[in-house]
Amino acid sequence: MTRSKIVAIITGAISILLAIVYLIVVQILDYRDMQPAPISQIDLSAQITAQSNLPNSPLDIIIKV
Repeated sequence: MTRSKIVAIITGAISILLAIVYLIVVQILDYRDMQPAPISQIDLSAQITAQSNLPNSPLDIIIKV
């Protein structure tokens, strides 16, 4: 075999190995039971204010989070 074929085979094997490891990691992370944060940990006093910088645009939004 020539050197370029050996490099291609090694590169392909590394690529397949990385793909398998990635799929295993994704499966492990997806398997975890994700639960939302308790409502007691959410800061209800925070506010978000958005204003438009465009002229003649009466956009003022206040969002309570």
